[in-house]
Order: sequence, then structure tokens, then C-alpha cells
Amino acid sequence: MPRLHTDQWSDDAIVSGIVARDADALAVAYEEHAHAVFDFSRCVIGSSDIAEDVVQDVFLRLWNRPEAFDPARGSLRSFLLAMANGRSIDLVRADTARRRREEREARLATGDPGGHDDDDIVTHGVVEAALTALQPDQREAIALAYFAGYSYRQVAIHLGVPEGTIKNRIRIGLAHLREELREVGHDETVEQLLRPSVPTRSERPSIDAVTP
Repeated sequence: MPRLHTDQWSDDAIVSGIVARDADALAVAYEEHAHAVFDFSRCVIGSSDIAEDVVQDVFLRLWNRPEAFDPARGSLRSFLLAMANGRSIDLVRADTARRRREEREARLATGDPGGHDDDDIVTHGVVEAALTALQPDQREAIALAYFAGYSYRQVAIHLGVPEGTIKNRIRIGLAHLREELREVGHDETVEQLLRPSVPTRSERPSIDAVTP
């Protein structure tokens, strides 16, 4: 697909175009924001394949219900990341429940009370809850800069805010994460608990997967 002149499209123009069923408007939204949605979801879920599914779901929802975007409540990117966050957490919770059920059934079948593997599952749930408790702008900055491997400057450009603001959001967000984790008995560093695994650009999905 030829590169679109995305700098000529404001959030309002993109959403108005989608309301008018203009596929080019969706393509612009995708080119501008899909990588951020993917990185954010990949950080929460830990799977590139599932993150691709989240990206498709988010942009299909945007296509089907563009009127849900309220510019008074924030940017289009923040709106898309909020959808990605909700969908990603739903998938993590479903996967955690499935894994607990399968491991419990396996232990019952072998007569082994076990339970040691539950520690990793519980830890994952604790980290997920701590991330969810952050302010959206802090979570967004941490996901892009800390977990997805973006530099402060890159995050600032992506989000359209000063680099100093990004550094402050990350500093405050990480401090809140440490506090939340200590309160539930995790004295490990944030780095030990989160163990980021950064996807390459080639792993990110194509607009062709979601174009209606």
C-alpha cells in the first residue's frame, strides 16, 4: 500500500472519514497508531500472535463504532490504547483462568498436589493488576518506552508531548508500580517481575488484516 500523507489528517478528520465509511481514513488511523496498539498489547499479553488479534479487534471496533471516540476525553491514540488495554486484560484473565484449570486438572489426575507453578500465574496477575492501576498516560508511556524499547524521544514524538513530560510520567508510574508490588509482598525489582520481551517491527501486523 502506498504511504498515505498521515500528517494531513487530524483525529477529527480521521474519525469523520470513518463515519463516512472512507477506508482511507481507517488506513491512516492504522498507519499512525497500529504500532503503538501492538506494542502496548504485546507488553500486556506477552504474545505477538495474540497482540495482532488485539490490533485487528481494536481497529474493527473503530470502524464499526467510530462515534464512540470523544475528542473531549483525549486523543485518538489514547482512545485506541484504552480499547487495547481492556481487550488485552480480558485475554490475559481468560488465559490465566484456563491455565489454572488445566494445571489443577493435571495435578488431580496424577495425585500430585503440586501448586508450585501457580506462583508464576499469581505473579503475572499481580503485575497485571499493578499496571492496570496506573494512570492511562503513565501506563502508555511505560508500555512504549520501557517494555517496547522506545527511547524517551521516540515516545515523546509518538504521543506528541515534551520529552520531559514523558520522563516524568515514566518515573511516577514506575514508582507507583514498585509501591503496588511491595504492598502485596513482591520485593523484586520492577525489571525482575516484568521481564519485557520486545517485538521487532517485522512482527507487527499489516493493515490488510483489518481493512473492511
